[in-house]
Amino acid sequence: MAAVRAANNLYGVGLRAVRQNAALNATRILQQRAFRVNGALRQQPFDSAAEKPQFPGASAEFVDHLEFIQPNVISGIPIYRVMDRQGQIINPAEDPQLPKETVLNFYQKMTLLNTMDRILYESQRQGRISFYMTNYGEEGTHIGSAAALDPSDLVFGQYREAGVLMYRGFPLDLFMAQCYANADDLGKGRQMPVHYGSRELNFVTISSPLATQIPQAAGAAYAIKRENANRAVICYFGEGAASEGDAHAGFNFSATLECPLIFFCRNNGYAISTPTNEQYRGDGIAARGPGYGMMSIRVDGNDVFAVYNATKEARRRAVAENQPFLIEAMTYRIGHHSTSDDSSAYRSVDEVNYWDKQDHPISRLRHYMTARSWWGEDEERAWRKQSRKLVMEAFEKAERRLKPSPDQLFSDVYQEMTPNLAKQKENLWRHIQQYKEHYPLDIYEK
Repeated sequence: MAAVRAANNLYGVGLRAVRQNAALNATRILQQRAFRVNGALRQQPFDSAAEKPQFPGASAEFVDHLEFIQPNVISGIPIYRVMDRQGQIINPAEDPQLPKETVLNFYQKMTLLNTMDRILYESQRQGRISFYMTNYGEEGTHIGSAAALDPSDLVFGQYREAGVLMYRGFPLDLFMAQCYANADDLGKGRQMPVHYGSRELNFVTISSPLATQIPQAAGAAYAIKRENANRAVICYFGEGAASEGDAHAGFNFSATLECPLIFFCRNNGYAISTPTNEQYRGDGIAARGPGYGMMSIRVDGNDVFAVYNATKEARRRAVAENQPFLIEAMTYRIGHHSTSDDSSAYRSVDEVNYWDKQDHPISRLRHYMTARSWWGEDEERAWRKQSRKLVMEAFEKAERRLKPSPDQLFSDVYQEMTPNLAKQKENLWRHIQQYKEHYPLDIYEK
């Protein structure tokens, strides 16, 4: 038996050697053939003018002269609009033909947002809340884009998109509760004012650090694509946020991963105090889209119909084609950046008055409705009175409401409280009891 096993082993070794030798011979034959073919090709006449670049990283042609690409060699990207400043439709083919009820809802949401802004801004100035950011002049970008989305679409806001949330049905009571950080606040009083969020309405909670939502939106859109969920993601940001590194990461990831995502840039002229001529040297934000391989458009952000049309088409194609779109909405921030800012230090009153009086999205839409006899002075007076009453009722309710219990400091992090947190909570209450004259516990829930 030992002799048989030895013979079998010798046979296996010999067979492997034969196979390896055959493989080597085959490789040599193929290399020789390839050499002969390449040699034949090299011997043919060569026309350098017909040679095409084969580099994998770009699609282009060879040139034989040195020339740098000028930044302004192409005229500025045009601004798409549907109606002029007087509310007249420019091209009837672009009129979205929205029913009267929808247009009236647009107008009422835009003006209700404006009223809420005024009351909460004054509330901060009176020391009732700690901080606020208005949306004056940008209402058209909010309502026009929000109306074009599906309720299931996921929204990543920056911090000036309250109108989007309002259009989706977020009640005034919850806007006020968040700004007052009372017990009704969905965030349990943990966020500074205007940092809204609603899981029910698919609106991701706002975060203060600039542009962090951009790569987060790309990741969410990629997940939605993998789920084949027939949904889209929209991500709002300003032209200042587009200078952050996170913007590059989000743009590039969404394009290369082919995500159903709408990047919506509100170019309102200023990033706090930095004007656009100090923010970038190129042709705005829409011009960056082609560099990332994204479809892009620039729209008149003060024209709610132009915003609606552009967002609706971008949403349709983003879902159908699995690709990102970049919308740059040109508008103007009429208010201060926030209650921590005084914009009179870096821009003139005349400049602000022009946009407030001559090219405001609310007045433009009102002109459109008035020309169709859908709205008049009587309706305006009645709605202004009613909207102020609605806001004031929510305002007074929020101010009376108790603050969340201090125990909420320790919840919603771990499913079960860790020993370290339990000890901190015990120490906190011991300290409060010892110095209770300094802690107004009567304004907090028990």
